Amino acid sequence: MNTMTAKIFRREFASYFATPVAFVFLVIFLVMTGFFTFYLGNFYERGAADLVSFFSFHPWLYLFLMPALSMRLWAEERKNGSIELLLTLPINTWQAVLGKFLAAWAFAGVALLLTMTIWLTVTYLGDPDNGVIFAAYIGSWLMAGGFLAIGSCLSAITRNQVIAFILTVVICFMFLLLGLGQVDGFLRGILPQVIVDAIASLSFLTHFNSLSKGIIDLRDVVYFAAVMGFWLLASVQVIEMKKAD
Repeated sequence: MNTMTAKIFRREFASYFATPVAFVFLVIFLVMTGFFTFYLGNFYERGAADLVSFFSFHPWLYLFLMPALSMRLWAEERKNGSIELLLTLPINTWQAVLGKFLAAWAFAGVALLLTMTIWLTVTYLGDPDNGVIFAAYIGSWLMAGGFLAIGSCLSAITRNQVIAFILTVVICFMFLLLGLGQVDGFLRGILPQVIVDAIASLSFLTHFNSLSKGIIDLRDVVYFAAVMGFWLLASVQVIEMKKAD
């Protein structure tokens, strides 16, 4: 991370805690993860020393919470007109995009770290495989980064945060649907198996499920890195086009 990117990162990360919005987000995140884990996931009733019921809901939880976090990244800057001031600083667009994204991703990491009390709980109650849990946390954070990168690009398209939120939810939902068995079954009826497998490999669920089982496959890490890189580069291109308008 170069100096200018680091400055943007520090400014953006600090801005999350400058208003009560960050704390509201963290509370909602923790309450919802607890609700999904203990009530819908039947954490105690399962009687298993693992966090399957905790991580299995993360893709669907992120489907709404990560777009809510990313919708302000550029839409707010464009609405307030501060994007012009930001881009007049001695930084290039890529540095600004990367700095703002890393701040949002770090904030998502903070929210995820606050859930580690459940890891302590399951360790106290049983003898879990900590390697699997650690890999699942890494996978969850990488998946959050993918959602945020998509949100960054779509936030740059519009100055309306609500529109940015809706567009991000739709695109991220499509990335989740690709990994569902029902969708694969439907596609097999109209497309060759090779194409169906290629489409399924683009799913967030496919790669997250692998990591959540404790299998740290380089292909899964590369996938999420590629998703983040692609959408951040798309963000740069969108901002450059908007700047030229």
